[in-house]
Amino acid sequence: MSVYCMQCGTALPEGARFCSNCGTTVHRVPYGAPRPLVRPRAGRQIAGVCAALANSYGWDVAAVRIIAVVITVLSSGLMGVAYLAAWIGIPEEPPVFPGVYPPGV
Repeated sequence: MSVYCMQCGTALPEGARFCSNCGTTVHRVPYGAPRPLVRPRAGRQIAGVCAALANSYGWDVAAVRIIAVVITVLSSGLMGVAYLAAWIGIPEEPPVFPGVYPPGV
């Protein structure tokens, strides 16, 4: 598996932790790795369920919202019940406070 720098695009050896060209830290995320299913704090309309699904699976948020509305209309509101269940079941993204290092801790 080839490793490339996300900042400058330089090809890197397999065990590299930093880019030899620009010095950027190399993050090893396998292609297609699943992202956590959390409701984001920014960019949500009602509860963030559609945004959570879109972010987790790499879909377009607008398309997910349109599909959710169409399915809600066609299913006589059963999608609304599923939306409420997802609202309760999908955890909210943890808050990020400025000045906390390392990030995500």
